[in-house]
Amino acid sequence: MPYVTVKMLEGRNEEQKKALVEKVTAAVVETTGASAEKVVVFIEEMSKNHYAVGGKRLSDE
Repeated sequence: MPYVTVKMLEGRNEEQKKALVEKVTAAVVETTGASAEKVVVFIEEMSKNHYAVGGKRLSDE
């Protein structure tokens, strides 16, 4: 049973997240041969004040 975690900044709408889950599932099915019913996708959303690049939080830019 493949498990996939997608970490991304918050701000995507439900339609975008639904499409993401469908396409990630399809990619896992295609590349591993697992059945779609066995693919688990987790979406972890982060706020910009919990994410930093180059020593600066994205919320500070």
